[in-house]
Amino acid sequence: MREMKKLAIVTTHPIQYYAPVFKLLHERNRVSIKVFYTWGNAAINNYDPGFNKKITWDIPLLDGYPYEWVNNTSSNPGSHHFNGIVNPGLIEQLKTFEPDAVLFIGWSYSGHLKAIRYFKNKMPVWFRGDSTLLDETSGVRSILKTIFLKWVYRHVDGAFYNGINNKVYFLRYGLKEKQLTFAPHAVDNDRFAVEKTTDVISLRESLGIAPTDVLILFAGKLEEKKDPELLMDAFIALNEPKVHLLFVGSGAKEKTVKSKAASYTNVHFIDFQNQTYMPVLYQSCDLFCLPSKGPGETWGLAVNEAMACAKAILVSDKCGCAVDLVKNEENGVIFKTGSLADLVACLKRLTENKELLNNYGKASYQIIQPFNFLAIAEAIEKTFVHETN
Repeated sequence: MREMKKLAIVTTHPIQYYAPVFKLLHERNRVSIKVFYTWGNAAINNYDPGFNKKITWDIPLLDGYPYEWVNNTSSNPGSHHFNGIVNPGLIEQLKTFEPDAVLFIGWSYSGHLKAIRYFKNKMPVWFRGDSTLLDETSGVRSILKTIFLKWVYRHVDGAFYNGINNKVYFLRYGLKEKQLTFAPHAVDNDRFAVEKTTDVISLRESLGIAPTDVLILFAGKLEEKKDPELLMDAFIALNEPKVHLLFVGSGAKEKTVKSKAASYTNVHFIDFQNQTYMPVLYQSCDLFCLPSKGPGETWGLAVNEAMACAKAILVSDKCGCAVDLVKNEENGVIFKTGSLADLVACLKRLTENKELLNNYGKASYQIIQPFNFLAIAEAIEKTFVHETN
């Protein structure tokens, strides 16, 4: 009987979008995996600067698969900068595991890049990242960036891309079509789809939202790149008393947005909510809006979550997921980033017809089904077995 191949997975910290994939890979038993968390175990209760608070997720992120903590010696630990992840012992820990291949999730950390360079030509090195070209600029800096990124990606044998924009990015910076495998960005579609009718009714009633009223939802960090202020301005311009706007989250733009909303009784705010309550919030709305202007809105997994809850979608064209998930006039609309007039026009047209929103929501539910954890696991298994045989 052929011995099972071993795959090492290197990533910074446990998150709800990858832990279920690791668990699935372990349970399916096609490959033997071990996850190496390079932030160190302090990441479990780490402060999140985007939400402006410490975050402890209320769903298990370390159950059902083998993992190791990697000591992080950074004086300023975190995944928000290159020297926030420094791992002098990572290479030796990986060598002790004796993998047949290694998958790095993210390269832009000192510890990761050092290990990527070390294992190049010693075993297959794969990569997973979600960068896009949506924020690209021209000039000398762009030329230098191109040279550097082509050098980085010469150290990997292949990459898993999450969608069209991510694939274009990899091709731009030197990877070939044959080196790329589709592994979609995903959330736990089944968990978000579980009906929460009683809780939804309770929430809407508590906010004074009638069944016939339309509720627009923004859920995420209230930060500059997601542009919640533009949504607030568009809602004010819309001026429809039977339409409500709910902001769920916290962050640097919270004070500004709340100030603008002060005189509007149909604008509501709920602080950061953990994972188990998020399906209630998505299911309570009629339209989910992500108005991001970037830079750095490489995907927007809140859109996946809203679609799994069968909701109509309104996103800017700077959201990385837009081209993959939002089919104009089928399950939602894509508006021009930063355009108040375009956003107002889209909101007006969409909120005038709850039946249209309901039909868009049904389409969203169908579109999002292939974007699931199993698809990621199968892509990894298929590529890993092929490359290591």
